[in-house]
Amino acid sequence: MPTLLIADDHPLFRAALRQAAADAVPETVVREAGTLDDALAALEAEPGIDLVLLDLHMPGNHGLAGLAAIRAQFPGTAVAVVSANDDPRVVRRALDHGAAGYLPKSSGLDELRDAIRAVLACEQWLPASLRAAVARTHSERGDADLASRLASLSPQQFRVLSLVAQGLLNKQIADRLDVQERTVKAHLSAIFDRLGVRNRTQAGVVLRELELADPARRIE
Repeated sequence: MPTLLIADDHPLFRAALRQAAADAVPETVVREAGTLDDALAALEAEPGIDLVLLDLHMPGNHGLAGLAAIRAQFPGTAVAVVSANDDPRVVRRALDHGAAGYLPKSSGLDELRDAIRAVLACEQWLPASLRAAVARTHSERGDADLASRLASLSPQQFRVLSLVAQGLLNKQIADRLDVQERTVKAHLSAIFDRLGVRNRTQAGVVLRELELADPARRIE
């Protein structure tokens, strides 16, 4: 039976997704997480999770970085993005970075059921209202190359990159990951090479390029 992880910090929307999953594929096992760290921990603890429904702006995630993290660390797990942002350019970027589908939070239960059923069947899914606009939207320059470079990192290298982007020093990263400092340095050398950057500052900028503004937080 398929296992689904709902990664969203809004309990009511999690409940809607849980109901949609139960209706779409009744035997689905559903897990929940309210932060990106909790979602990554759940994936680490249960490697057989088939699909993550990932909120773009849950705590710890500010755009496409969470999507990139899951795709890099758990490449066998499909990720469908859920978001209040239905800008076709954002949808296009999410697809270019490996999303298996995109579910606007304005979707009704019927659409949510269709989306979950389709993605679990290894199909890409977009709502009918966005398909034409997304098809007309060109990929952002450099996104495909960036996605490919990030995908070339090992799961541990991506963890190191994430901690570098948070401003941690090598010793702090070593302590956090329970490895030796020379191991961190070796990972950094490989990260710099694969991302085509020269130093940790440039490496951190790579992940920050994946940040997106949260439309729910905009001041009218």
